[in-house]
Amino acid sequence: MNLSKKVAIAITGILLLTLAIRVALIYHERHDAGPAPETAAKVDPDDLVFLKKLRPSSLADEKQLIGKTVWVSAGGQMDYYPAAAHHADYAHSAGTLLGAEPLAIKDAFEQVAPKSATFRIPGGDRQVLLAFTLPNSSDPAKLYAVPVGYKKGGDYTFMSDDIFFYDDPHQLFNYWGPKIWQAIDTHQVVLGMNERQVSLSLGQVSQSTSQDYGNRMVVYDNLGKPMAVTFVTNQVTAFRPDQGF
Repeated sequence: MNLSKKVAIAITGILLLTLAIRVALIYHERHDAGPAPETAAKVDPDDLVFLKKLRPSSLADEKQLIGKTVWVSAGGQMDYYPAAAHHADYAHSAGTLLGAEPLAIKDAFEQVAPKSATFRIPGGDRQVLLAFTLPNSSDPAKLYAVPVGYKKGGDYTFMSDDIFFYDDPHQLFNYWGPKIWQAIDTHQVVLGMNERQVSLSLGQVSQSTSQDYGNRMVVYDNLGKPMAVTFVTNQVTAFRPDQGF
């Protein structure tokens, strides 16, 4: 056998071996799926809702709300007072603001606050208050005021971004459906609600022995009428009146 034939046979053998290896690799890739892909974490649609923040830094910023409507986010926390002529009657609380309640803003002003009115909002040198009417009340023309910040020295601190929705939550969370919104607007709890919905309905003043959000029992103060609510996978499965904190 001459040299050229030997070289041709060797080359052919190498090509056949390479092809066999390639076929084996393809078979291995197609039949060995490897580890299962990781399941993407489920995203709560509530966390995707854009909540506007105004970040006020002066009384003039707060006055930009005059003529607009805001809705209560911090339900069950903020006491409000009768008001007139840029003055709040701190001595006579008119009640506590409830979740999703609309407020029609009429004025913004500063006032020295008594210690009794500084539980939620510090007094500083002067508190900043928003004056408003309650469009859904029996007396929609009556004027009230609620503290939203304070002035200390020459600096202002505001909590209004945490107290209010600047857009109607009924529209922001319209996918909750009429049954849930009826419960929230009447400040009740129904089976199937999640923690955010119950907090908006019964108020944010609550306590729980567990940090496992959505899988725990939470007792809501509910304006002095405590309600114990059990959540499983972030849905109400049971609720009952409770003895309180």
